[in-house]
Amino acid sequence: MSSMFGKPRASGERPPQSPLPECNVAILGCRGAGKSALTVKFLTKRFISEYDPNLEDTYTSEELVDQQPVLLKVMDTADQDGPGNCERYLCWASAFLVVYSIDDRRSFEGCQRYLEVLALHARGCQRRCPVLLLGNKLDMDQYRQVPSAEGMSLASRFGCLFHEVSACQDFAGVQHVFHEAVRAVRRQAEWNPPARPLLITEERPCPPVAAALALPTHHGLATCTFNTLSTVNYKEIPSVAQAKLVTVKSSRAQSKRKAPTLTLLKGFKIF
Repeated sequence: MSSMFGKPRASGERPPQSPLPECNVAILGCRGAGKSALTVKFLTKRFISEYDPNLEDTYTSEELVDQQPVLLKVMDTADQDGPGNCERYLCWASAFLVVYSIDDRRSFEGCQRYLEVLALHARGCQRRCPVLLLGNKLDMDQYRQVPSAEGMSLASRFGCLFHEVSACQDFAGVQHVFHEAVRAVRRQAEWNPPARPLLITEERPCPPVAAALALPTHHGLATCTFNTLSTVNYKEIPSVAQAKLVTVKSSRAQSKRKAPTLTLLKGFKIF
């Protein structure tokens, strides 16, 4: 029995020739919203109060969502000042978690910029990925600056799902949000099945004939000739190859063992 980020994984549950379906989730939001705390809580059931906000990692975890296995890849982003240089996750992710802190109105206002970028990207590429708006730090409700009604209104404006959780106290709620992202991706795939390969036509001239067909002349009408119509040959456009994603590993996810485990940086506090 090996482990991946503290979660058991049986060796031999599935044959190597049948890989798990993948779901890529990018976590977006301003500094201090609790993106890393949510990620670590989901992966390890632990709460970390201090971390390096400049580190960006991608983690992998095998999950069972509605009795269906999935390989969930989570990118904990580290944007400095809002959504800048966002191509790295816009083209990678199949779902987005946009996080703000309920006790920080500035982080809530920053979420709107992320939602606008995601909406613009969806219109430009004709591909809509599920988006979940997430109010974090529910345990700080006595210091709340953003009412739940405002979060729900913003989510409704952009067509997002809305949740409020506590990375400090509520593992079940955090897990539910990540699993909801997987469910939303599955629903999106059902609504928009892969398009069938397009067909293009290529006209080929007919082989030369010995003589052109001629219409007889009647009552002084000029003789006219015509050629046989060209045949049409159908060719199938090959499907676009899918690139494999290599899991990013940094100092927060390094191990000398064969199976990756979570290694915390110095200064992390675990409660």
